[in-house]
Amino acid sequence: MQNNSKVPLIYAVLPVGSYHGWGVCGKYIVKELSNWVSVKLISEGINELSINDELDYRLITSLLIDNDTLSRIKGARVYKVDTPVIQSIVMNTMMPLLPNLKGTFNLGYTFFEEDVLTKDFINNACYFFDVIATGSKWNEDVLKSYGIQHTTTIIQGIDPVIFNPLYSEKEYFRDRFVIFSGGKFELRKGQDIVIKAFRYLQDKYDDILLVTSWFNHWQQSINTMLASPYITFNPTEAPFDELIKHTLSQNGIDLKRVIVLPPMPNIMLSRIYKNTDIGLFTNRCEGGTNLVMMEYMACGKPVIASFNTGHKDVLNDKNSIPLIEMKEMPIFRNNDHIATWYEPSLDEVIAKVEYAYQNQQAISKIGTQAGRDLSRLTWRQTAQRFLYTILRANT
Repeated sequence: MQNNSKVPLIYAVLPVGSYHGWGVCGKYIVKELSNWVSVKLISEGINELSINDELDYRLITSLLIDNDTLSRIKGARVYKVDTPVIQSIVMNTMMPLLPNLKGTFNLGYTFFEEDVLTKDFINNACYFFDVIATGSKWNEDVLKSYGIQHTTTIIQGIDPVIFNPLYSEKEYFRDRFVIFSGGKFELRKGQDIVIKAFRYLQDKYDDILLVTSWFNHWQQSINTMLASPYITFNPTEAPFDELIKHTLSQNGIDLKRVIVLPPMPNIMLSRIYKNTDIGLFTNRCEGGTNLVMMEYMACGKPVIASFNTGHKDVLNDKNSIPLIEMKEMPIFRNNDHIATWYEPSLDEVIAKVEYAYQNQQAISKIGTQAGRDLSRLTWRQTAQRFLYTILRANT
C-alpha cells in the first residue's frame, strides 16, 4: 500500500505497551500505520520498561505528540484537528479515551465483554464516532442489535517475524505432554476450568506438565475468581506468583507438575509456545480474538479452545479442537444483568485434552493448519483495514 496524499496524517489515541493486550495492539497498529502515513500518537505511561524493546521504544517515542500540544488538547473543551483520529474506546461505554479531541473523521476501536448497553452508551456511540471498529464480529453484532449501524470488524493481528511455525519442535520437555494456558487470571478467561481439568489429568497421566502465563495487574479482575464454581480461591496480598502457586496447591495441583511464568513481554513468549504441545483456552467470553491464542496458533501449535464470542473469528475444526458444548452464563453486578457469557463443559475439556494426549501426531497436523491460517492475519493487514476505512470515508 502506498502513502495516500488524501490522509497525510492520523492522530492515534491508543494504549501502547508490551505486557497486556491493548498495549500490544496499540503498539503494532501505530507501527504499521507509520509505514504509510504520519502518525501523532497520544498515549500515557510509555517508558523503556513498558515497551521492553529498544527499537520499538525509539520508534514509538518518535511518534509521541509533544507535551505542549497535549496540554492544549487536554485543556480545551473541544480540540479540533484537520485530520482523522483513531481512538480506543473505554470498554462498552462507547467513550473515547480523549473525548474532547475531534478530527475530520473519528474512528473508534473497541473490545468489550459486557454486552448489555445502556442508553447513554448508545448515545455516546452516535455522538463521538463516525465509524466504530470492533475487535470481533460478536462485538459488531452486539452493537448492531442496539441500532448502532456505523460499525465494522477489524480483528487483531500477529507479528509473523516472531510468531511463526519455524523451528516449532520442542527443545525441552520432550518426555512430557505440555499444556499451555495463557491470559490474565480471572473468571472470564476460565483458568479455574483449566485447574479443575488438570487436577483430574495429573492424577491419571504422570507425564503431563502445565505451563501458565496468567499474570494480572488488576486486583478487581483477579477477585472475580471468587465466583468460580470449580475452585477454592482466597485472594491475598501476596506477590502474584505466590498467589497462583497457593491457589494451585489449595486445589490439589502438584506444583512439581506446573511452571508458573512471570510477567513477560509478548515477544518473549514464542519460545515458550514452541516448547509445549497444546494450548488450552477455556475462555467464557472474548470481546476480541484473544491475542495470546492467536500468537500461540501462529507458532504452528494446536489449541483446544472455546468456540464462542470473539474466538469464532479465528477457530474452525481444521485449525483447532473447538469446545462446542456451551451453556449461557448470565453475569450480574450489584444485581444488574451486565452480560451473557458462555460456560464450557468441563467434561468436554477433559475429553478433548485426553484426545490430544492420545493422538499427538494428529494434533500436530491441526497445529500446522493453525500456523498457515494465522500467517495471513498480520498486524500489517489490521493497519491496512484501518487505513482503508479512513480512506473510504475521504473519497
